[in-house]
Amino acid sequence: MDVLKASPTIVHSPYIPTTTRNKTQFAKPIFHNLNLQLPCYTRNGSKSRLFTTLSSSPISTTESIEPPMPEVEAEVGKERFDWYSQWYPVMPVCDLDKRVPHGKKVLGLDLVVWWDKNENEWKVFDDTCPHRLAPLSEGRIDQWGRLQCVYHGWCFGGNGDCKIIPQAPVDGPPVHTFKKACVAVYPSVVQHDIVWVWPNADPQYKDIITKKKPPYIPVLDDPSFSKLMGNRDIPYGYEVLVENLMDPAHVPYAHYGLMRTRTPTVKVDREGGRPLDMKVKKLDINGFLGKQDWGSSNFIAPCIFHAFADVEVDQENGSATSSEIVKAPPPNRRLSLIFMCVPVSPGNSRLIWTFPRNFGVWIDKIVPRWIFHIGQNLILDSDLYLLHVEERKIMEIGATNWQKACFVPTKSDALVVGFRRWFNKYAGGEIDWKGKYSGALPPSPPREQLMDRYWSHVVNCKSCNTAQKGLKALEVILQIMSVVLIGIVAVTKQNMISVVVKTTMVSMAIVCFAASKWLAHFIYKNFHYHDYNHAFV
Repeated sequence: MDVLKASPTIVHSPYIPTTTRNKTQFAKPIFHNLNLQLPCYTRNGSKSRLFTTLSSSPISTTESIEPPMPEVEAEVGKERFDWYSQWYPVMPVCDLDKRVPHGKKVLGLDLVVWWDKNENEWKVFDDTCPHRLAPLSEGRIDQWGRLQCVYHGWCFGGNGDCKIIPQAPVDGPPVHTFKKACVAVYPSVVQHDIVWVWPNADPQYKDIITKKKPPYIPVLDDPSFSKLMGNRDIPYGYEVLVENLMDPAHVPYAHYGLMRTRTPTVKVDREGGRPLDMKVKKLDINGFLGKQDWGSSNFIAPCIFHAFADVEVDQENGSATSSEIVKAPPPNRRLSLIFMCVPVSPGNSRLIWTFPRNFGVWIDKIVPRWIFHIGQNLILDSDLYLLHVEERKIMEIGATNWQKACFVPTKSDALVVGFRRWFNKYAGGEIDWKGKYSGALPPSPPREQLMDRYWSHVVNCKSCNTAQKGLKALEVILQIMSVVLIGIVAVTKQNMISVVVKTTMVSMAIVCFAASKWLAHFIYKNFHYHDYNHAFV
């Protein structure tokens, strides 16, 4: 899974299925032969030593009898990655409804995200009412803009303070002012049109945003770039999600028939797998840089994997193509691929993606997001079961034994190995769940539930949710029309309408019924469940 498609006619992206090919479409992945311009990243306003210029020379090292590994420059100290001293993306603002509270989980923490109209900003609370521990995400926002628990009506302001306890006597002690009546508030901020949370509600972190900010990605604040977003809950863990996104070698196989890939000079199989020259540089506690034959990438611990590419242009008609690459493309035509991987709980994660580009922006203004999400979800589904099972096998051997159990002899696995090195060296090969989980993975659900799209994506995506409801209504309308037309023909006397009219009405009824059935199938496959069988691809 390398990239979600931004536009079927402007650039190729493996996250949109492709059926036809023309001069304006890529015949090879957008990563191939693309020149990279790597903008700087900042943490807390200063440039981290992690984000330095990449070396142009291919380097690899060998450890013991292990296969060649990418060069890394890791610190020798005993630094330990603190999972609770980082900012985490929760959800894109475009998929949050200001009228209702939203329940989300990050790092095993149950959170409720809601819009405080009094302070005009998004708030993130502990999703627990202090009264009887009911989930506040099942509540409502009342007419005064307070978050109300619908179990007993307790209301809370934007600072977590309890505003009213309906059961408390008006002339009695002000129990709603007691500290135990308050809700824990997590520091939060909106950056890049995404709500971020700091997973520590201790009052000392109330103003943490003044000391440490979420990773800043310049293109996401550039108004000349389009940046449609998507999100999906994934039924396998954070570490498996991250390494899969770093692995372009699986694309011709796991996503065969869904994504076009570069045809190798010597084709050894139908799918077209080929050697990839990849390496890791400057690995430290903050992440690492990656160098590939298609450009560069960047892992910003713990959540962000970012690939940078400049789109090259056909000299003849100015369209994006891979068959005739200009050696010196205009520097102002650029594309970025950004994946945000959120640890949710053991065996579960959340993916937020966006692919900002400064060309073909008009397409995103007229084509709804759900059209793109159909293909993107199919890509995610095509290797979902593989990764779900793989995670369980890794758990059996132990995450710290990954490199001993997995045979990774080629450079195509360099970024995956780099991530596992970072994960083992600085995080001890595990996420710190603060003792909330035993470490065991949840039981595997039935395949249809595992690959469900409705609860993992549709209900969390405004565009897809609206489209699904609209198409479902259209399905019902078509069914009603077919019944009405047949009914009219049945009750009408023969001499009142001609045979031609009757035939037309019956034909229309048949078409409406057939269309409703096709639409029902379309809705089910694209908004609920679409299986993927690699054996018949």
